[in-house]
Amino acid sequence: MGYPLHILINISIYGILAVSFDLVLGYAGLFSVAHAAFFGMGAYVAALASLHLHTPCLLNLLLAAVFCAVAGALLAIPAIRVGGDYLVVASFGFMMLVFTVMLNWHEVTRGALGLRGIAQPSIFGWEVRTLPRYALLYLAIAVLMVAAAWRLAASPFGRALRAIRENQLGAEAIGKNPVYFKTWVFALAGAMAGVAGAMYAHYVTFVGPYGFTMDVSVLLFAMVILGCTGTIVGPLMGAVLLVILPEAIRFLMVPPRLQGPVRQMVYGLLLVVFVLVCPDGLYGILRDVRAGLRRRSAAARTSG
Repeated sequence: MGYPLHILINISIYGILAVSFDLVLGYAGLFSVAHAAFFGMGAYVAALASLHLHTPCLLNLLLAAVFCAVAGALLAIPAIRVGGDYLVVASFGFMMLVFTVMLNWHEVTRGALGLRGIAQPSIFGWEVRTLPRYALLYLAIAVLMVAAAWRLAASPFGRALRAIRENQLGAEAIGKNPVYFKTWVFALAGAMAGVAGAMYAHYVTFVGPYGFTMDVSVLLFAMVILGCTGTIVGPLMGAVLLVILPEAIRFLMVPPRLQGPVRQMVYGLLLVVFVLVCPDGLYGILRDVRAGLRRRSAAARTSG
């Protein structure tokens, strides 16, 4: 059971990341490529707190969330003034700045050597040392995070975000302040990504700068697009698919040095196919299947 539990733990971590990115991309319509930076910052904050302050896991998750929420609010400053391609460039600059700090601030991050020996979680005396306990804890955290995101998206706050995404001038005309909403969505998404980063650090017990590169942001973008933007459930489905898919590739007769390029090719092919054949992604397929089952059920009741 160890291997499926490892996959479930990764689904929990990347599910939180994908859903948090969907709040920015799908609901607010802001294309940022810096989400991996929040993931990395959360991991480093938790690692440093664990190694130097010996703080418990839950407190480290909170510290990572607060730190990344502040960083997200700072990233919202250029998002308030610019959008589209300019926001992509600004967020890319933020991403590279964070990566450079991780790689070169040796006194704190130990550079490319990374931080080792991060403590495994202990929740009120309940020691998390085995995969079943990790899976139970991380799945519970993921459920809470996704439920909070779903509630937020269904609230007036989420409706205001969609209004600003569709027509910012119209939203301003009815009293919605884009500065307020963009700042908060970046802060909340950053906090969720920080929690995911802290979970990653306490699971792997090692963090290094090369675990939080642009490839992670591209992976999250693929998860959201394949799942369907602006749905919460869709990005979660995309996370499940793209966590399981690389594990399936391992069973193919592909040399280890080619597994990375093959994985990227499969991601690209899936994106092209879904955009052309099913623009609404996995969520659209699920919605169509449910609609078909309802029609079939209604027809059966009518004929009966």
